[in-house]
Order: sequence, then C-alpha cells, then structure tokens
Amino acid sequence: MTKAFVPTMGALHAGHIALVDRAHELADDVVVSIFVNPTQFGANEDFDRYPRTLDADRALLAGRAEVFAPSVVDVYPPDNPPPVISAGPLGNRWEGASRPGHFDGVLTVVNRLFELVKPEFAVFGEKDWQQLALIRAMAAERHPNITIVGVPTVRDLDGLALSSRNQYLSPAEREAAALIPAVFRQIAAAGGTDESIVRGAAKLDHAGIVLDYLDVIEPATFEPVRGTGPARAIIAARVGTTRLIDNLTVRN
Repeated sequence: MTKAFVPTMGALHAGHIALVDRAHELADDVVVSIFVNPTQFGANEDFDRYPRTLDADRALLAGRAEVFAPSVVDVYPPDNPPPVISAGPLGNRWEGASRPGHFDGVLTVVNRLFELVKPEFAVFGEKDWQQLALIRAMAAERHPNITIVGVPTVRDLDGLALSSRNQYLSPAEREAAALIPAVFRQIAAAGGTDESIVRGAAKLDHAGIVLDYLDVIEPATFEPVRGTGPARAIIAARVGTTRLIDNLTVRN
C-alpha cells in the first residue's frame, strides 16, 4: 500500500482539494496534515489570527483522506526537538528576503512531518513556487525515497489564486486583488519585458496595492530574466493588511 501526503495549515479550500485529488492518483492512501506551524511565522505576522477551522476541515475531508492534526508538542517535542533545516542562499531571496527565517521554518516542519507520516509521495501547490523548489531540494537530500509532486495553482473565476488568507479581504479589497492576475496576464502577453513590469507595478500602486516584489525570473535558478527562455512572473503584495503571493508562467 502506497501513501501520498498533503501537508496543509488548514482553512481548506478548493485548491487543497485539488492537491488531495492529485494525491489519490498517486497512491492507495492519502494523509492530509493540518498544522499551523509557528516556526514559519515572523514576530509581526499573522500566526495568532491565521484561520483555524479544524472541524470544517475534517468534514470537508471526510471520505477523501485521513486527517493528521498533530499538536505543537507532537511536532516539536521539547525533550527531542527536530533539527532546524537551513534553506540556504535561495531561502534568503524573494520571499525569504521579505520574511527572514520563513523558509527555515517551512523546511524544518516539512522534514519533521515527512518523518512522522513516512509517505512515498508528497503533494504541494505551485502557488508557493519558491517553497516548492526548496522542498524538492531538501527532500532530494534527506528523503530521496519521497517523490515531490507539484500541482498547478487553482484560481477563482477572476483569476485570483485561491488562498486561505483571501478570507481576510474585505469586498473592496477582494475586488482590488483581482488586479494581481490581470497584471500577470499583461506581463506574460508582453513577454516579461522591463516595461511591462513597470507598467504592472504602477497599476497595482494606483489601486493601493503595496508590492514587496514583482519580477520575472528563470523558474529553476530564480534569477531575474528577460528575453528568451523559460520565465515565470512572481509577486508578493499587500492588499490592505493581507499579504498575498502568486506566480504565473510567462514562457515555458
């Protein structure tokens, strides 16, 4: 019997269910973890208010997957704490530059969950593109028996990537947030030129959306790229007090 694993922080939505569906294609059994990981949140981030909807999540997963909802002590036993996994140089770029230490926390908890669940497959969303790259590298080193599988981002009708944090948005903010995928489409249509990025940033700024970063990168190296070759647009932005991330293929 093979096992596929979908790590989540709960507040599940259709994007998570797409991960579960993909997991069922890969393995006989599917396990979904629900754990709001304290080590990946910074001091001034939203750990305390991150949505926790365990009962609703269990109901959504009933008949779909086994739920694994460990406590903090289960994941981080004080008498035998798991090793802190460094994300290395890539962990300090882009999302890591905006959220110092974030990816160390992500890799530490994913490594620990892999040890607890012992899956053959682990399924992650491509919305967290940098996270996915770092998890692939960590798994190759520490868990070569686990195949890491990425699933394309699930989007709302207006193109906004589904996220548990979307529920923080007011109706006006939710409408403004739809500019993010619209700007991505314009950047992709223009081939990821400097001019298209500048225009996109100006449009978001005009709508009151505050950028942490907006750029076009080579998808494997995360270096800024223009012209030919594979390219992906990446963004982190604040809509009101809500921080959203996303990415979109510009060129394959």
